[in-house]
Amino acid sequence: MKKRHFLSFVVLLIFSTTAISQNVICSTQDKEAFEAKIKQISKFEKKGMGETMVAIGKTFLGTPYVAKTLEIGETESLVVNLHELDCTTFVENVLAFTLVKQSDSTSFNQFTKTLETIRYKNGVLNGYPSRLHYFTEWISNNQFKGIITDITAAIGGKVISKEINFMSTHRDLYPFLKDNDANLEKIKESENYLNSQEFCLLPQNEIAANEHLIQSGDIIALTTSIKGLDITHTGIATREKDGRIHLLHASTSGEVKVSEEPLVDYLKGVKNNTGIMVARVQ
Repeated sequence: MKKRHFLSFVVLLIFSTTAISQNVICSTQDKEAFEAKIKQISKFEKKGMGETMVAIGKTFLGTPYVAKTLEIGETESLVVNLHELDCTTFVENVLAFTLVKQSDSTSFNQFTKTLETIRYKNGVLNGYPSRLHYFTEWISNNQFKGIITDITAAIGGKVISKEINFMSTHRDLYPFLKDNDANLEKIKESENYLNSQEFCLLPQNEIAANEHLIQSGDIIALTTSIKGLDITHTGIATREKDGRIHLLHASTSGEVKVSEEPLVDYLKGVKNNTGIMVARVQ
């Protein structure tokens, strides 16, 4: 895994804007990358949301995987980092660019407003606990906002019960959590909410039979048997030339790529994987 290094040599610009609730942290490199990306995707023919998700996602191919790019500064800010991505920020940025592309409003302010809407509970940045840390809550909250629909049950998913508490029981792993009791209590509130909800997963051994129901552009979240944790990885479904669904994702092995194997076979090599959740962009 490559170390986060851009803060050491890139001067950060702080963009204050009335379009969002907090300051945006964005390097000059990423502001330029935003402008280049907008220019690139503006040339794309307007298609459905799923096809647009895949087309925009593939413009990030080769972008390095870097973890914890959102853990910057002393307080939670809206971080825009387009040259280093983890699996979640990859999906968030692709979704934000897709929504901006479909709306024909391509300003930086509109992009950051859209990114904030996706990343935070009810679309409002209000401190570290307002970030949608658990991806099951990310799915349910973005469904509430009308951005996506959880289709896991509709494609054969099964309701499961599992206690979610990984963050609160591993607080030392999270820079904004390990020494902040107020943040910890609010994270526990999120966990309690999740533990009061039912959610579905499509078991790993049933994905092949239901693969035809997954569409290019669907958001795929990998469920896990790890105690206290819901999701370990996420990406975007893409039906490739072989007619099979593959995973377009920021791979922990190094960069944004399309899985060489179809999703069904790729998951067999993922330790502790139990299946997937699937969400469709509206």
